Amino acid sequence: MDGILALYGLLALTTLPPLVPNSGLLVSAGVLASDGRASLPFILAIVAGSAFLGDVLMYLAARRFGGPVRAWMSRRPHRRAALEWTSRRIRRYGAPFVVAVRFLPSGRIAGALASGVLRYPLRKYLIGAGLAESLWTAYSIGLGYLGSAAAGNRLCAAGIGLSVSALVAAAGAAVQWVTHRRALHTRAGHRARGEPPCPDRGIGCEVGCEVGCEVGREEGDDQASSTAAV
Repeated sequence: MDGILALYGLLALTTLPPLVPNSGLLVSAGVLASDGRASLPFILAIVAGSAFLGDVLMYLAARRFGGPVRAWMSRRPHRRAALEWTSRRIRRYGAPFVVAVRFLPSGRIAGALASGVLRYPLRKYLIGAGLAESLWTAYSIGLGYLGSAAAGNRLCAAGIGLSVSALVAAAGAAVQWVTHRRALHTRAGHRARGEPPCPDRGIGCEVGCEVGCEVGREEGDDQASSTAAV
């Protein structure tokens, strides 16, 4: 009993922060639930709730401290590219992309931070993040649970679950790589033709097409407010 309680606590602690790899633990929890040694509904509630809370905290932090978050993400090219790529798609697709990005490598962090920096509506973000974490939890725990039920062997079930998880992660990484390469080629084409990479944008486009122009809009609003006050 003490071991199961420790498992519940470990699931919550490793799912809340975004950078702790716990795929193996989630698959193992699903295997234990399939054997009847742990409560499946309780595991699902703990994992989904903890992940959702972590997402909301990241979103609120990025919304409150947008400038420092943008600066931190822009320090490295891959982080800047991830923020710009995610921001463009959140603007275009909204909540459905908030759900989809959760299943891409580093998508949990990029989705939450981009949503906060863009000041994506809180209510819509909560709906998207809640649905994303519910689906992700069912998928992650289900790999171990269904694998154990099908294989009838814990080690085999864990191997199946981890293999499927690795394949999904690899497919997501491939999708990101292809879309990032296309974005780079498009931007290079604009520069070659002497066109701005961010057409119809305002102040701050040097920071990034979507994120930088969001800065420009905020600054423009502040300047307009100051002028009106004078």
